[in-house]
Amino acid sequence: MEQKELSVLDRAICLAVQVHAGMERKKDGVPYILYPMEATVIASTITADPEVLAAMMLHDTVEDAGVTVEEIRAACGERVAALVRSETEDKYRERPAGETWMQRKTEALEELKKAGDPGVRIMFLADKLANMRSFFRLFRKDGPAIWNGFNEKDPQKQEWYYRAVSELTKDLSGTDAWQEYTRLVDAVFGGEKDV
Repeated sequence: MEQKELSVLDRAICLAVQVHAGMERKKDGVPYILYPMEATVIASTITADPEVLAAMMLHDTVEDAGVTVEEIRAACGERVAALVRSETEDKYRERPAGETWMQRKTEALEELKKAGDPGVRIMFLADKLANMRSFFRLFRKDGPAIWNGFNEKDPQKQEWYYRAVSELTKDLSGTDAWQEYTRLVDAVFGGEKDV
């Protein structure tokens, strides 16, 4: 079989699979790698840009798997590294996560506001839609009690953040992803168990 050079997306997929190996999502226990895959598939419904899709595959590797932005740059290039950096929160690990939640989310929204690369908005939307799908499944099962398992337990603060993302990605409102996202935000925070 002829050996082909891997594309930037192929390299990102390989790196993500490697660094997320054995990890599980804390809310539902499914293999973690399925989450960046889902977010990447969502992003692919908005763009075919291989660097945006590669960054989407890697978007949680710095926060959750100990990869550095420099390692991403070496594997996938400058733009992919910059896109991942735009999606990466400073976790302020020296303080409890619940204590820093509002600060982290405010900083994330500021990053989204100032982003010049449209790929950043696509990534935020895809990431948060994947989250909202998971939240909706949990909400249908457990109702408002789902927030008890989060760092920020106040559903009004959660709603503020997810609605702000909706507003800041409004330029994508013609996409199925944005429309699904806003429906799920309305359902979860409006107490609807059917969409």
